[in-house]
Parts: sequence; structure tokens; C-alpha cells
Amino acid sequence: MSRILPPLNALRAFEAAGRHQSFSRAAEELRVSHSSVSRHVRGLEDRLGVQLFRELSRGLTLKEDGRAYLAQVSPALDAIAEATEGLTGVVAGRVSVNSEPLFAAKFLIPRLPLFQDRHPDVELQLEASTALADVARYEADLAIRFVPPGAFYLGAERISDAPLHPYAAASLVPSGMLDPQAMLALPLLKDRAGDTWGRWFSLAGGVPPDAVPGASWRRSTLLEVEAALAGHGVLLVSDEVVAQEVASGRLRRVSDIGFREGDYQILGGEGVFRRKAVRAFRDWLMEQTAPWRSGGDQDQPKG
Repeated sequence: MSRILPPLNALRAFEAAGRHQSFSRAAEELRVSHSSVSRHVRGLEDRLGVQLFRELSRGLTLKEDGRAYLAQVSPALDAIAEATEGLTGVVAGRVSVNSEPLFAAKFLIPRLPLFQDRHPDVELQLEASTALADVARYEADLAIRFVPPGAFYLGAERISDAPLHPYAAASLVPSGMLDPQAMLALPLLKDRAGDTWGRWFSLAGGVPPDAVPGASWRRSTLLEVEAALAGHGVLLVSDEVVAQEVASGRLRRVSDIGFREGDYQILGGEGVFRRKAVRAFRDWLMEQTAPWRSGGDQDQPKG
């Protein structure tokens, strides 16, 4: 059966531009110039006799025909990629991940060599941002966020929900555990907004509420972790993000009293998990976070 098909490069350019609603981001993904993407898309529109995009003052958007075409073209290209991967047995491609800065810096980056050893043909693009990427508009394939108790992004999966515990540098607390009174004598740091230390002292007992000082929070969780590492105070932080520092001896837990403040969740756009490379990263991340997930495997994660 003879098929009338547009050039594959034109379809790839259109699909990437449609996902990103941007010729520039499509060009970056495909590693070609902006003009190349624009030329392929215009050629496709001329071939089809249909205008697929509407240009705006700040970017572009898909027209109705463009949205309908993208809904068919995206899964078709995914199917071609998956069929090729099935034949070669190689998991390959690019995966873009938008993560909260603390989780990106303290959990993901130290462990990324393990993922790259397992999947050397997958190119991972990691972006750290406090602003949630719009995966529905394909600003990223996956987004990782810390979510308050009871909240849940539609379609998200919980990857970890470790409790918050107090941690300090060995230079500040060389040994032993701290009781609430001893804790009060030290500078207090926290990795989240809100009265987390007030809640901790309420659970620990023995200290009247009006005796609990305000804790330092610099609107940058990374700064608080670095402050704790430098011996500037006791940090109340979720266990998984300081696991590497604890393993290396740079931080130590100074009380077993803790509580859950929320969980980390991973969210992907519609159809993104059809791609083997995206599934490979998600599955690997679930393995890595299992020790810090309720009901998860308590064995240490493997590479």
C-alpha cells in the first residue's frame, strides 16, 4: 500500500514545536537552528495546505487543526521510536526533568552517575526551579515537587514521604542525641516555611510553646542545608535530601523525634510515559527513593 507521507524531519520539527509551543525550544531539543525548524514547519503547512500555528506577540500557539494533527503525530512518532528501541534493545533519547532545587542538588545530582551507567544512551536534562514546569505544555517531560500533606497533582506519583528530623554538623554536635532543652540552646534552621520547629517541640514535649524561638529560613532550602553543614545550627529537614551528607559523616541526626510534612511527587505530561527513556528514569527514581517511601522497599537502592 502506497502511503502519502510528509518528510520525517518536517514531522519531527512540527511535533517538537507543537509540544513546546516554541520554535526556539524545538530547535534546542532537535539540536538544529531556529530557522531550520521554522522552514520545516512552513514547508509542512504548504504541503498540507493548512496553517498549523498562530503567531502571537510572545511566541506561538497551535490552531485547532494543529492541535488535532499533533494529537495524531506525537503518538505515531513515539511508536516509531519504541519499535526501533524494541529491535535494538537500546533505551535512548532525551529526558527533561524539572525539579525543586533542594531535591535536584542533594538527591538527584549525587546519584545521576548511577542512572547514566545503567542507561548511557539516555541524555538527561535537569533543571532546578521553584516554579513548577507545565508538563501539559511540554515545558518538561517530568516535574518533581514537594507537596503539602493531603495535596496531590492529578496524575502524579509519590516518590518519597520521609519525615523531618533534626540534623547537625559533627562540629556542632560531636556525639549523642539532643533533648528539647539542649536543642533550644542552639541556633535553629529549617528547610520549609511554616512553624515546623514549633510542631517538633510540641511532639518532643518538655518545652512551653512561648519558649520556642523563631527559626531561620532564607527562602532557599539549599542555603539552610549549607548553613547546617557549616555548623551554623540544627536543621529540621526531610531525611532523603540529606542522606548523602549523613552517609559521608558531614551531618548527623541529633534526635529520633520527627514527623511528616508532605511528600515528593513526580508528574509527567500526557503520553510522556510511552517513551522508554522517560519510563526508565521514572522507574530508576522509584528504586532510588524506595527507602524513603511509605511501604517502600527498605533495602538500599541499587545503581
